[in-house]
Amino acid sequence: MHVEHHPLIKDFPELRSELQRLRSEDLHFSRQADEYEALDKRICRVEDGVELLDDETLSQLKLERVTRKDDLSRQLKRAAGQCCGCGNGCAG
Repeated sequence: MHVEHHPLIKDFPELRSELQRLRSEDLHFSRQADEYEALDKRICRVEDGVELLDDETLSQLKLERVTRKDDLSRQLKRAAGQCCGCGNGCAG
């Protein structure tokens, strides 16, 4: 069974320009995005049966992927001048 990757550009098409800008201008963000995408690819390899991993470890990796994506999403939204989702109505 083929499992689809979750690249940031696909999940946040409306924030494409912010994603590209942060990747080129913010070394920390770029590193985090690269680590997220490497983690996502590893999860897909496991789910495709290319790499073996026990269910508990796979679940932990999936949780880490969600946590990383949420953090990247907040950074992207802040860069776009939107509320990051904190509930305080921030803008940038």
